[in-house]
Amino acid sequence: MLKQIEGSQAVADVVALCRPNVISADPITPQTHIVEDLSVIVGQGKLDAEFVNVESEFSAASVVLGASAAGARAYTATSSQGLLLMAEVIYCIAGMRLPIVLTCANRAISAPLSIWNDQQDSMAVRDAGWIQLFAEDNQEAADLHIQAYKIAEQTFLPVMVCMDGFILTHAFEPVDIPEQKEVDDFLPPFKPRHIVDPRWPRGIGLYADPRFYMETRYILHRAMEKSEKTIKEVSADFAKTFGRDSGGFIKTYKLEDADVAIVSMGSVVGTIKDLIDQLEEEGKKVGLLQICSYRPFPRQEIYNVLKDKMNIVVLEKCISLGRGGILASDIRWSFPRAEKKELNISIFIAGLGGRNITVDDLRHMVERVEKEPVELEFLGLKKELIADKDL
Repeated sequence: MLKQIEGSQAVADVVALCRPNVISADPITPQTHIVEDLSVIVGQGKLDAEFVNVESEFSAASVVLGASAAGARAYTATSSQGLLLMAEVIYCIAGMRLPIVLTCANRAISAPLSIWNDQQDSMAVRDAGWIQLFAEDNQEAADLHIQAYKIAEQTFLPVMVCMDGFILTHAFEPVDIPEQKEVDDFLPPFKPRHIVDPRWPRGIGLYADPRFYMETRYILHRAMEKSEKTIKEVSADFAKTFGRDSGGFIKTYKLEDADVAIVSMGSVVGTIKDLIDQLEEEGKKVGLLQICSYRPFPRQEIYNVLKDKMNIVVLEKCISLGRGGILASDIRWSFPRAEKKELNISIFIAGLGGRNITVDDLRHMVERVEKEPVELEFLGLKKELIADKDL
């Protein structure tokens, strides 16, 4: 059913359709509306689930860890500092192979305090062993949650669905919310692989000394690599069932014959598409590579579409302080060693702390790289606010 609906409510409605048994979260802007709406759904008896109120995100993550270990389908959501407070448990969930789904309403990291959007929070735990899927719009955000449960429960890996805070979570858009039977037909009941049960005592995620620990990391790494096949299959199955191409690894837009290839992920790709259309009318060939699955990183797919591109631009809403581009480093890793020397990859950091990324900003970015490669530039930086003594 097509509804004009807030992004957070669309996610809450779709999560409820996935029939989680346990939901636990602590409110944090801009994620709060998701769990508020879910609490109403549970309170009205529309979803048979335990909604566990907690005092912190660390506790919320701990509750869903325990619930999943006991055999329940579990869900939580967070943002920014909340995700960082969960960090210890985030690693434990992955190491214990618990198929939990978490929504990250992407938000800047303190200090200074900012409640607005960028992608530094999910990037901070990018190597924790969670599959990370990034949504372009609210329809995709909703669709990805249905896929996330199926992917998680087939791979026994947790899945983080990332949607830009405020830009998506608080935006009202037409979203097609499936019927319960459609979701039930697509997503079978959860069948846990291991269950913690007092009638049959056993341990999960126990102590490993140096004789065994490395093998646990290797197994988890290989599981992440093998999940690529499942992500592709589930995305294709979803498209066949619901008639929408949501998720997968990558998407391209007018990239095939482009002279300049822009790489990015999240909601900003919509603005990039607008720019590409404008530049096309001016006779310029610019294309887009949208990263949908950030972890596992679709190295081969990226190489296949970028290998003939001589001018690659990576637009990032995050930064590795002291290093520069995070996504750009991954893009460079996608190329064979012999080809890395010839790569022209320009890096632009943009939108930190929710600063607007306009079509004019992106036009400036393209004009810059048409002249020469750009090692690293903060797009829209207000240099007049920076004193020499601060540097």
